[in-house]
Amino acid sequence: MNTLYGPILIVEDVPNVLELLEVTLRFKGYAVLTARNGEEALEVIACQRPLLIITDILMPKLDGYAFVQKLRLNPETRAIPVVFLSATYVTSEDKEFALSLGAARFMEKPIDTEDFLLTVAELVTQQPFGMPEPLDMEKFYAGYRTRLENKLRHKNTQIARAERLLTTLPEDQKPAFEALLQQSVRDRDEIQAELYGIYKTLEELKK
Repeated sequence: MNTLYGPILIVEDVPNVLELLEVTLRFKGYAVLTARNGEEALEVIACQRPLLIITDILMPKLDGYAFVQKLRLNPETRAIPVVFLSATYVTSEDKEFALSLGAARFMEKPIDTEDFLLTVAELVTQQPFGMPEPLDMEKFYAGYRTRLENKLRHKNTQIARAERLLTTLPEDQKPAFEALLQQSVRDRDEIQAELYGIYKTLEELKK
C-alpha cells in the first residue's frame, strides 16, 4: 500500500495500545514509526523527523510532558505537532498544562477511532504547524510537579480502595483485582520516581 503522509511517530509504552494505533494508521495509508517512551522517541527523531507525534503521558524513563518540553526547547523539533493521549491525566488542569506545552490536541483514552483519524488527518494536512514557544523551565517543573502530586494522591486512593476490597472478595474474583492493584502500584512508583527528580531539579533551579 502506498503511504499518504508520514511518518507519524507513536510513543506508547502499553504494547496492545501501541499496536492498535499503529495498525489503525497503517491501514489508512500512513507511514508509522514507534517508540515505547520519550527517550526512545528522541532517538527515533534524531534519525528520522516525523510529520506528527502521538504520545501517551504516563510512561517510564521520560514521560510525555517532559518529552514534549524537550521537543519545544529544540528549535529543530519545536514545530512538530503533538497529540497527547491519556487515560490518567484527564482533568481540565492536566489538559491545560498539556496545551501550554504547545500540544495541538489532547485526546482521552480509550480512543474513539473515527475522532482519532479525523484529528490526524487535520494535523497532517494543515502543515506547517506553528512554532510554539517553550515554557520557562521553572514554570514547566512547577506545573509538572502539581500534575504529578495530584496523580499520586489519586493513585494512593485507588490502591487503598483495592486493598480493602480484596479482603472482602471471594477467591475466584480476586485475581482480576490483584492485577488492577499491581498496575496501580507500578503507576504510583513511576509517579513517585518522577516527582523525586522534579523536586531535585526545582531545588537546583532556585539556587
